[in-house]
Amino acid sequence: MANQYHLLPKDLAALNQLVADGIVGMTDVVEAMHCAISPAQSLRSTPSTNASGITGLVYHSVRGVSRLVAGAINVLAHPIARYLPEPASSYQREAVVAAMNGVLGDHLDATGNSLAITMQLRANGVVISDFAGLNDHLMVFIHGLCMNDLAWPRDTHCAALAAACGASPLYLHYNTGRHISSNGQAFASLLEALTKHGRPPVKRITLVGHSMGGLVARSAVYAARVQAFIWPELLSNMVFLGTPHHGAPLERGGNWIDLLLGRFAYTAPLARLGQLRSAGITDLRHGNLLDVDWQGAGRFEHAHDQRQPVPLPEGADCVAIAATLGRENSPDLYHLPGDGLVQIDSALGRHTDPTRHLAIADDHCRLFYGMNHFELMRDERVFGWITDYLTQQHAERFCSN
Repeated sequence: MANQYHLLPKDLAALNQLVADGIVGMTDVVEAMHCAISPAQSLRSTPSTNASGITGLVYHSVRGVSRLVAGAINVLAHPIARYLPEPASSYQREAVVAAMNGVLGDHLDATGNSLAITMQLRANGVVISDFAGLNDHLMVFIHGLCMNDLAWPRDTHCAALAAACGASPLYLHYNTGRHISSNGQAFASLLEALTKHGRPPVKRITLVGHSMGGLVARSAVYAARVQAFIWPELLSNMVFLGTPHHGAPLERGGNWIDLLLGRFAYTAPLARLGQLRSAGITDLRHGNLLDVDWQGAGRFEHAHDQRQPVPLPEGADCVAIAATLGRENSPDLYHLPGDGLVQIDSALGRHTDPTRHLAIADDHCRLFYGMNHFELMRDERVFGWITDYLTQQHAERFCSN
């Protein structure tokens, strides 16, 4: 096996760019706070976030020097990285880059930073560039926020599940900091290309999504339907593992903190720090799936759920799996906690609004006790249940035909 490295040559310029962006952003926050507490601020009818005079010159100089130094380092770093061989990335580097993309992925993408992950289908950590040699049944695993395809138990549970279903396992690798709808559209196009050029021809597709991955899968199906793609007709199953179909309370909590900080002049600049979180994270507030769910609205404004209802796709058998930190013999089964990040009702698609309720049949839902959010994607009991469900369903469908 080739040597794997925690830091690649191209990372130097990318990290330098990110640090420079951070210094400039922090300077903006400090300057805004300086203005907020300045005695001159109270004399202005319109609040200012930019200092004037010598003070303003100092802040301007800090930003200018930061950009100048970053530019000089990049001038040196890019040629060096270009002529050095590209070593293999380590598991640890892949995990760190995935986490950075989850938190800052939209910024990395918008600024052309090379740390921004490009959506790919991978197998065993290697990009699938040749669609030949795959089975006619594809099982695609889609990871959640701040994670990557290597987080799945690929060589054990995932491989066994795919083998039991006669499928080729593939793993989506993507920038979880982008809007869910943007990733959904890109994933839809990727599956369409795979469907058209796969050898042998693809006859069946199963999507397995953990957390945000389930939302990306649903968004992809919707985008594919709008564009009259072929592959949704081949979609036989969708498996949701701890997917926040109706949002996650942790992001709603972050939104409230932003709102409270923004109410007071002295603390308003600090709200910018809470607004570093990516578009992908803010989409999790209510579980946005479509562009229309977020376009024309401020990402950090406190607003009620305004999503356009998106039902589950017809023709595909969908199952929802939730976890709870509570125990099965809990005296209060009706008030069990969620898995630490996602509430039970959200994971099972339940909603008091009939237009948003996903109506997943009870026998298509499963609740695992004493389990957290991340254990759902690697627990043997979970994969055992999925395997039994999918293989039994396939046998029943085969017998009926």
